[in-house]
Amino acid sequence: MLTKKIFFKNFKQKIKNTNFKKNLEFLISEENEILRSLSKNYKNKFNKMNLVKYKKNLNFRIIGMGGSSLGARAIYDFLKHKIKKNYIFADNLKSSYEKDKKKYLNLIISKSGNTIETIINANLLIKKKEKNIFITENKKSYLNILAKKLKSEVIHHNNYIGGRFSVLSEVGMLPAELMGLNSNNFKQYNDLIKNKKFLNHLIKNVDAITYFNKKKKYNSIIINYDEKSESFFKWYQQLVAESLGKKNNGILPIVSNMPKDNHSVMQLYLDGFKNNFYTFFYVKEKNSLKIKNSQILPMQNYLKNKDIDHIIYAQKRATENVFKNKKIPFRSFEILKRDEKTLGELFTFFILETILLGRALKINPFDQPAVELIKTETKKILI
Repeated sequence: MLTKKIFFKNFKQKIKNTNFKKNLEFLISEENEILRSLSKNYKNKFNKMNLVKYKKNLNFRIIGMGGSSLGARAIYDFLKHKIKKNYIFADNLKSSYEKDKKKYLNLIISKSGNTIETIINANLLIKKKEKNIFITENKKSYLNILAKKLKSEVIHHNNYIGGRFSVLSEVGMLPAELMGLNSNNFKQYNDLIKNKKFLNHLIKNVDAITYFNKKKKYNSIIINYDEKSESFFKWYQQLVAESLGKKNNGILPIVSNMPKDNHSVMQLYLDGFKNNFYTFFYVKEKNSLKIKNSQILPMQNYLKNKDIDHIIYAQKRATENVFKNKKIPFRSFEILKRDEKTLGELFTFFILETILLGRALKINPFDQPAVELIKTETKKILI
């Protein structure tokens, strides 16, 4: 077990752990805003009592790119069964938008306040008389000026926390509160950092992935059996790629949704090139659809009395057995309960893993210098 709600099987590779003590000491002693944002000690820039006036709204629109929206979308999709609000996400540019008569409360999120796609979507989507909340740094920027013009509330984005690490700060927790969730329940760092089993698995994972990297296994492929976790792994994809893709090094995260991808890319995973390592991910569902026994033909009687969750889990176990027989490296997460605490534990695990991988690979996980080149070049062309 990783925690009480997450059953975990680690990579089987036997790797000599030379940095366990150093990594453990780093996690316990390191003081920075990112690690602080994972804990219950972090002070949000918003007041929960002030949000009450917005909670009557049923329709919300989040306008933001990358880490400004991926975390909130992961929360919404993973916990949708608990949320009675309607959320839509403007997280890309479109050549046209469908007409929508609904009135939204808009959350416009950009750390810099100058993200071009966010500016464009805010320009096209915000209607008169709609309420708006801006989350952006406390400095002169396009969005701060726009917020003042619209007489909108501004929540200050912590300037020490980059977008991809911001899910448990204001950027993810304010939307979570407006979804009707309790943001405190996501904050599991304080307990996890004292959990020897959790730390042991975390650091062994870092050692294994560092070993794979040295052996030129650069692709981290997620074998995802939970449709509601697809957005969570889009969040993971940005976290890992943007944090570690530097100095001609890095890890390429690829999300593969099952069982659909059994019929497309699984052949390559099993028999193709060997520069991949894998993560199996499954969430137990209590109320999944049941097979209609009366419509099952005799040749497939083994499907009778089964529900979809049972079948998907059997497919996961079967695939793991094949991977094990072929000695393909993988780890496996089985989520036993879908709630805020579990999702907070997963966010924390992958953030800590990524920071430690940066240390192991001698990469600064907190910057993204190459991305800035495209922003500068785009502006030159438009001017």
